[in-house]
Amino acid sequence: MSEFDRVPVEPDSLKPGRYFAASYAGEHVAGTEFVIGAMFVAWGVGTIDVIQGLIIGNALAVLTWVLVCGPIATDTRLTLYTYLEKITGPGFIKIYSVVNGILFCVLAGAMITVSASAVRILFNIPPQVHWYPTDLSFIFVAISVGVVISYSAMRGFTFVAQFAEVSAPWMISMFFIGAIALMPTLVAGTPAVSTINNAADLLQLSQLSIWRDMGTEMNVWHVTAIAWGANLAFHGALGDMTILRFAKKSSYAWYSAIGMFIGHFAAWLAAGIMGAGAAMLLGKALTSLDAGEVAYQALGSAGILAVIIAGWTTSNPTIYRAGLAFQSLNPNWSREKVTLAVGVITTIIACFPFVFTGLLNYLGIMALVMAPTGGIIFAEHYLFKKLDLVRYWREVRDDKINIPAAVTWIISVTIAAILSFEFDVHVLFLFVPAWFSAVIIYPVLAKGAGAGKADRSAADRLEHTENNRKMNEKAYLLLQEEANKPPTSMVKLILKILAVAAIISGFVVAINAYGSGDLERFKSEIIITTVAYFVVAIILVIMPEKKAK
Repeated sequence: MSEFDRVPVEPDSLKPGRYFAASYAGEHVAGTEFVIGAMFVAWGVGTIDVIQGLIIGNALAVLTWVLVCGPIATDTRLTLYTYLEKITGPGFIKIYSVVNGILFCVLAGAMITVSASAVRILFNIPPQVHWYPTDLSFIFVAISVGVVISYSAMRGFTFVAQFAEVSAPWMISMFFIGAIALMPTLVAGTPAVSTINNAADLLQLSQLSIWRDMGTEMNVWHVTAIAWGANLAFHGALGDMTILRFAKKSSYAWYSAIGMFIGHFAAWLAAGIMGAGAAMLLGKALTSLDAGEVAYQALGSAGILAVIIAGWTTSNPTIYRAGLAFQSLNPNWSREKVTLAVGVITTIIACFPFVFTGLLNYLGIMALVMAPTGGIIFAEHYLFKKLDLVRYWREVRDDKINIPAAVTWIISVTIAAILSFEFDVHVLFLFVPAWFSAVIIYPVLAKGAGAGKADRSAADRLEHTENNRKMNEKAYLLLQEEANKPPTSMVKLILKILAVAAIISGFVVAINAYGSGDLERFKSEIIITTVAYFVVAIILVIMPEKKAK
């Protein structure tokens, strides 16, 4: 299975927009949403702060994908690791790939833990809310889930995207359906609100029983930082070059808005509603419940399936990225075998829910560590020519390691650490000074190391070869657009209608439950619509396309 690990993606392997819409929806309407959405409730962040912060932060995240990551990915067609090696040298990339791969392994492990938190309900295993497992049976559950997810990641980007294409529409609907189903529980437990007739009633309910302002340090700017920085590793630090290098157009980065505003806005809010409702229903503190318990209280058996798939759709591409990171250490290593090894490591990590219990702090540290490399790449890709420096000067000189880049990484992280320890800047904000420090420091150090005096004729030859590749790709894509598009078959059209009907039926069931308050009947009916959707969606995705004439 060719994944173009070390070379630019060939034009005939570029993917249409629906792959990226599904990938972003599947990855960002997923397991972390159950965790982070409920955290805002547990932390006592006010309703207005949550809404405003999520709007600002998610908008910044989308713009970072669109203005930084997407254009570089489609311009180079390389993985982050191959392009970073081109800029910084094999010595640097070996260190970075190990650090990067470990960070992704731990993050993917947290997502496997999320999936396992749902499976454990089937076996009456208690919630795993400590950093270590408290039940041996949970370890076996985590290993079983890890095997399935690791196999999916081994299959490559196309399989990962197709899995998301099946899962994403249903996953999105489950967040909203679960929130609707638990709304009567919240109304019943809030004496000041007897019913919800308008937006003012909903706001009052939210302020009294969901996102209650408890006067903590968390405010609108913390929420903004979480929404922007949660995926800094993928956009600002350019991890999604690995995914977007397959995009026909850089504008496909706008599909990240699906993940951000449906996933990290609407789904986070819906998860907060479900978390508050589940805690009220059980009479327990929200911090004592895991994602599986929250979803089960809202959706029953369908909730268990939702959390399982939510963990899969996040961990699949994350393990895929981690596999590419470690495979970059040695071009002769098989990507599939490396990904399998990564899956084993990740599954072991998943048995210890330490990241699951402190996810946002971990994401803040991850963003801090990876941010400087994004700034280094941005500076060399966009600023060097404007500063009269030779782009890819390290490659021209054939240095084994780009010393200015390594020093920049260390200085940028150190600056952020000083801001944290000496000026008490919260870890969630540190990625911003780390990224901008790298953008400023790297060109200065590179110029001092001779980036402006490198062999410009050799650099021009490299540039000429790259421009020829881009021209050939552009010509190929132009011919593809002019070719006859394959017609949509009547069978596929019927299947799409049936899939939409299954999702609409789920909303109808939820609205009926909201009116009647019969949560148990809702849980038995929603699983029927779920099975119907997946039968139709799987057939729809695996059915081969008609070939164009």
